[in-house]
Amino acid sequence: MLKLKTLRVRFALWVAGLLLAVLAVFGAFVYVDMAQGLSASMDDALRMNALQTAGAVNIENGQFNLSDSMPDNSASSDPGLHGLTIRVLDGTGKVIQSMGPYQTLSLTTESLAVVLQGQPSFATVPDLSSGGLVRVYSDPIVDNGHLVGVVQVAQSLGSITQTLNRLLVALLVGVPALVLAAAFGGYLLAARALKPVDHITRTARRISAQDLSARLNFPATDDELGRLAATFDSMLARLDQAFQRERQFTSDASHELRTPLTAMQAILSVVREERRTPDDYEQALDDIAEEANRLRSLVESLLRLARGGGHQPAVCGKVDLSSLLRDVADSLRPLAEAKGLTLTCTTPDDLELMGDGDDLIRLFVNLIDNAVKYTEHGGVDIKALSVGDSLNITIADTGSGISAQHLPHIFDRFYRVDASRTSPGAGLGLAIALDIARAHGGTIGVSSVECSGTTFTVHLPC
Repeated sequence: MLKLKTLRVRFALWVAGLLLAVLAVFGAFVYVDMAQGLSASMDDALRMNALQTAGAVNIENGQFNLSDSMPDNSASSDPGLHGLTIRVLDGTGKVIQSMGPYQTLSLTTESLAVVLQGQPSFATVPDLSSGGLVRVYSDPIVDNGHLVGVVQVAQSLGSITQTLNRLLVALLVGVPALVLAAAFGGYLLAARALKPVDHITRTARRISAQDLSARLNFPATDDELGRLAATFDSMLARLDQAFQRERQFTSDASHELRTPLTAMQAILSVVREERRTPDDYEQALDDIAEEANRLRSLVESLLRLARGGGHQPAVCGKVDLSSLLRDVADSLRPLAEAKGLTLTCTTPDDLELMGDGDDLIRLFVNLIDNAVKYTEHGGVDIKALSVGDSLNITIADTGSGISAQHLPHIFDRFYRVDASRTSPGAGLGLAIALDIARAHGGTIGVSSVECSGTTFTVHLPC
């Protein structure tokens, strides 16, 4: 039963069934057409022989005399006239002259009555001596509107029966043979065509979440299976990359979460070693609060990334981008001035877009805070303008810049240019900013020159 469920077996059965139905209909058509054709040919031959016999009859004064040119028994030796019988009857139905093997053949009363009324007729009667059937054609001989005689021509249907029997045997033997051959050929073709599918199945069984490196490596072809194999390999590559990113994300998240927890445990261990002064306890609580704030900020960032993924903003309304950028710049200006930097914001009035104001604030705070953090001299310049159907916001700093090897990865989660991780932060700010921009249908571009500064450009649809 399991074998019957395979595609190759079902394909072979479908091919065999379809071919059997077609050949059965075709065979029935050929058999019927052959039978009708042979019967029509025999009737034409009988009619022709009857006309020839009637032409050999001379009619005088309502009586007819048989001509010497009438066919004799030697005609029956012709293969085409095998079993042919010719009889001449008078107006009363009495046989006057006959030739052939069926001279004593009798017709039914109905058939004889039809011909005696002057109408030619065909009849099929049984031959009691041979057990076969005989085809009889009766043609009346009329003189001056009066029936003077009847010409009957009869021939055995044995040759037609033999021909049809041979055809039937050929069909009964040939059709099943062709069907079996087609089923076997269909099975082989299906097995050959589905061989790559078996290879795909075996490869898929070897794949697990721990190892997605297996590939089909199917030869490149422009058919359905070739495209399926290429798509399968492409899917495996994307899954492999996704699992690697998730494993790296989990590892980095665990490391970042462990750091403040370890710091808090260390502070508590030191404080518990001996009794401390109130100032020492206050300092320890401040340190623990700082690490707790860092931990809370990290957890919020992780939740924000988990809820993101390019979906539409949770709250969508009209946002005055001009006022939003000025407010963000004013809130971060003290941070820049504390480092001796200048922070300028140049934006025209009435820049508006549809989006989530809180998310947009977080986007620009992350970018501007990142610019201030990595700039030691000079300043940060914020500019916004409307270009066609989009708003372009640039945040340029005069910091140390980003090297070409780090530039493609700065938006990756937990990626930090500072390999030692001595600078504050968890490496999630730019990833969150890009996620917010994508949720609003926008993008973020970056260009940087080492020792000359970095420029982030945010493109948002109006």
